[in-house]
Amino acid sequence: MSAQPSSDSMYVAQEKIYPREIKGRYQTVRKFMVFLLLGLFYVTPWLRIEGNPAILFDLPARQFHILWLTFWPQDFVYLTLLLIVSAVALFYVTAIAGRVWCGYACPQTVWTEVFLWMEHWTEGKRAKRMKLDKGPWNAEKILRKTAKHALWLTFALWTGFTFVGFFVPIDDLLSRAMTFDLGPWETFWSLFYGFATYGNAGFLREQICLYMCPYARFQGAMFDRETLVISYDEARGEPRGGRKRGIDPKTRGLGDCIDCNLCVQVCPTGIDIREGLQYECIACSACIDACDQVMDKMDYPRGLVRYTTENALQGKPSRIIRPRTILYTVLLLALLAAGTTGLMLREPVRLDILTDRNTLYRETVEGLIENSFTFRLTNMSRDTQTFVFAADGPEGVMLETDPAQVTLTAGETRTLAARIQLDPIYARGRGGDDVTVTAQSIGEDTITGSETTRFRTPLGR
Repeated sequence: MSAQPSSDSMYVAQEKIYPREIKGRYQTVRKFMVFLLLGLFYVTPWLRIEGNPAILFDLPARQFHILWLTFWPQDFVYLTLLLIVSAVALFYVTAIAGRVWCGYACPQTVWTEVFLWMEHWTEGKRAKRMKLDKGPWNAEKILRKTAKHALWLTFALWTGFTFVGFFVPIDDLLSRAMTFDLGPWETFWSLFYGFATYGNAGFLREQICLYMCPYARFQGAMFDRETLVISYDEARGEPRGGRKRGIDPKTRGLGDCIDCNLCVQVCPTGIDIREGLQYECIACSACIDACDQVMDKMDYPRGLVRYTTENALQGKPSRIIRPRTILYTVLLLALLAAGTTGLMLREPVRLDILTDRNTLYRETVEGLIENSFTFRLTNMSRDTQTFVFAADGPEGVMLETDPAQVTLTAGETRTLAARIQLDPIYARGRGGDDVTVTAQSIGEDTITGSETTRFRTPLGR
């Protein structure tokens, strides 16, 4: 007897979520953040500082222009420090206010919000969108769907183009795009990032947050009982039940929740906040605005759903200043201080001195002690510079380089041979003296770089 196929499936297809539009104080803040962050993204590549792009990651030239600074591969430590600071800042914010980053500043959230706006413009409000999707394909449905996807694609492709504008000067990129003269690299990444935006913000949406984002999985390790999270006040809201406006719920044995499900309808991830804190919650606060509006209509106090802490819900005091936040504060300030100090002390010239290990020293026919070195000089400024060298150390120290001066373009590195000579009567240390070599540019706005090396002398001197 053959086995019959099971009617049960191990996989349940993801149902499309139709978040309802809602207005409120938190949604106003979210809208402001959308305009601010996307404004920065789309405008920044066009900004110029002293004729250079405000932000440009020029990978072929290995230059990274950020405002007035230019970074090179040798400055990788600053990128590492930036990533560490970003991670600590995220942990810090999460410990205080939960997933507020996800709800207000995450790129997935920001772009999804814009795509939802375009969907609202072309397909209508929530009920109309649901009816449109369930209905047959007709002229209206084709027109509305075509208009939506045309807006999505246009916006997504412009996003991809702007993304590449952070790596290639965007004005040059635009002029070549207008003449269909983009290179394969620029074409590929413009299309790749554009269609990634189209797919992630238009179709995947909340599934990125639910299944692909690792932050949702480890956020619990950063929460504690005093972290601000969006919560439903169960003690006040239960038991739920419908009633007319003006009726005191206590006379009916009810809580303040009228079980309207509006908090579920506005949720972009489709959860019910009344079931407690869930990893799917991105802290967008739409449920707070929705519930506050219902409370206003019922003449009940706001805050049935609100930002609060687990301790506060249980009537216990909550503290922002606690060991975890103190640790994050100290660590973040230390990292910022280290990075700021490093940038302030950063020299636009990098000079590395390599000692000739085969011959530590030798005596010339004039009776001088001579050490041989290899200088590796990097011009880390944005302009071509010509450098000369000088040595400072014991009295009478002399420096010769081959060539005597060197011209370097921006980011160029050059190695050259050098000799340092000293009359033995001026040798101060037994076995050697410290000598500081300085490379200085020629011109009005001079830049310098220096390095200290050991000048070897015979031990008996």
